[in-house]
Amino acid sequence: MRIALDTNFLVYAEGFNDLARRDAARDIVRRLPRGDTFLPIQVLGELFNVLTRKARREADAARVSILGWRDTFATIETSSEVLLAAMDLAADHQLVIWDAIILSTAAEANCRLLLSEDMQDGFTWRGVSVTNPFAATRHPLLDAMLNEANI
Repeated sequence: MRIALDTNFLVYAEGFNDLARRDAARDIVRRLPRGDTFLPIQVLGELFNVLTRKARREADAARVSILGWRDTFATIETSSEVLLAAMDLAADHQLVIWDAIILSTAAEANCRLLLSEDMQDGFTWRGVSVTNPFAATRHPLLDAMLNEANI
């Protein structure tokens, strides 16, 4: 099963904002299947912005973090087709265009889940279900995958 990660998930994993979510995000990252977990390029750009502006990290340190994520998980490019689909998604479902690009990119890569705290939990589009990895009850597919990683 393919999974994509949203910016907010990586922000928590970087240790910014919430220590409990940091620990949960890092635990999930350790158990995610490397070959089936993807990062939309949009996410890495947003993460760089958060790390340099909100977390006030030096640009060089933020770049090291971004490169580390890129080395850990495969990236997905934003194609013109992804952008066109994202505009339709934003118009039809009132999503912010940047979130729509991330979801559209995940769909283009045939991901089944998008781990995000910001988008509507349970929203499904083109086979991708948005799921909050910090919810009290995890999406059954995410829970099964994480439990398999413990075996």
